[in-house]
Parts: sequence; C-alpha cells; structure tokens
Amino acid sequence: MNRPHIHREGRNEIISLTLLLLIINVVIFLFVPHWVLAITLILTAVLLVFVTYFFRNPVRVLEVDDPKFLIAPADGRVVVVEPTEENEYFHERRLQVSIFMSPFNVHANWYPIEGEILVSEHQKGRHKGAWLPKSSTENERSLVVIETPDKVKVAVRQVAGAMARRIVTYAKPGQQSHRNRHMGFIKLGSRVDLYLPLDTEMYVAVGESVRGNETIIGRLAD
Repeated sequence: MNRPHIHREGRNEIISLTLLLLIINVVIFLFVPHWVLAITLILTAVLLVFVTYFFRNPVRVLEVDDPKFLIAPADGRVVVVEPTEENEYFHERRLQVSIFMSPFNVHANWYPIEGEILVSEHQKGRHKGAWLPKSSTENERSLVVIETPDKVKVAVRQVAGAMARRIVTYAKPGQQSHRNRHMGFIKLGSRVDLYLPLDTEMYVAVGESVRGNETIIGRLAD
C-alpha cells in the first residue's frame, strides 16, 4: 500500500499553516478560557486536515499502447465538450473539453499526451467562477501547446477560479511532454481546458467525472 504523498506545491503552505495555528492555540491557551481553546483546537485541526488533503499527490502510472490516446489532465467533472472558436493561439475552430475541479479534487495537472512543448505562457486576468464559460478567456490562465510526433497540436489551458490565486506551470518551450508527468498545479477551485482538432474521437460526455492521468478521454484521428 502506497503511503500518502504531499505535493511539493503544498509543503511550505502546510508548514506555515501549522506554525500559525500553533501560535494561535498557544496564545488562546495563555490568555483565554480553556473552553475556547477546546473549540479552537477542533477548528484548527479540521482546517489543517483539509489543507493537507487538498495538497495530496496520488501516485498514478498509466500505461497505454496507443500514442494518440488523450488522458485526462486533471481530476474533476466534464463541463464542456463542444466546438468553439479558439482565438488566443489557433485562431480557428477547435473542440473544447473542459474539466472543472472543486476544492475537494486532486489539483495536480498532468500532460494529456506526449510531444514537444511549443508554447508555455501565463496571462493575468479576472477570478470569476471557474464553471462559467467566459472564465476560459477572461480569468487568469496559463496556456501550454504540445505538438505530437504526428505534428498535431493540442492546447491545454489552466484556468484560475474564484478562489484560486496561483497557477503553477512546469512546462517550458522546447521540452518534451511525457505521460505520467505533472504539467503543473492550480491552488483551489479551478478548471483545465483542452483544445483539440475537430475530428478528435471523444470517450467522455458532459457531466462525467474523470481522474487525472487515469481516464482516457479521447483519441486523436489517424
């Protein structure tokens, strides 16, 4: 049985929060009636458990025999599967697939397919609810474009939500994307969008739940 792992993006936050909560409880112990301390201990323990749970990093290794398979880049619920105009990079009609992550989902992001990373760029923006359609173009976001060995381009967009305040992207232009590797991490509620060729065969529909680096969501056309 694998022991629980904490994602590297959460280690400093958990340590800082633990020290802060410890100081708060010590101050309450010294200057406030002990019945207040009992309540504070329960609340701070729940908060620390939730933050630790949020930054969990499950070990997932997926072996596939078809390089055209597209793997879910994130845990969550599929909220969009539809053709749309992608006007930030492709400037053409693409199949958009969006996965919404609640605060209770794993928030690590994986590469959906192998290839060469052509673009990795961050854009500032608003912090609307990540489930809203306009969040893909108006919220803070990062765009990663991958070119497969067959010269097919796939874009992955990490989108910040109403509570998310930090998007981490490890991808760098010129590097290779590999299956089972993390592409980045988004803190708190957010979403990940995929922009695929229109002839991509999809295996998931709106409303379905997917697991990052585990669910095969589609296949690029031959």
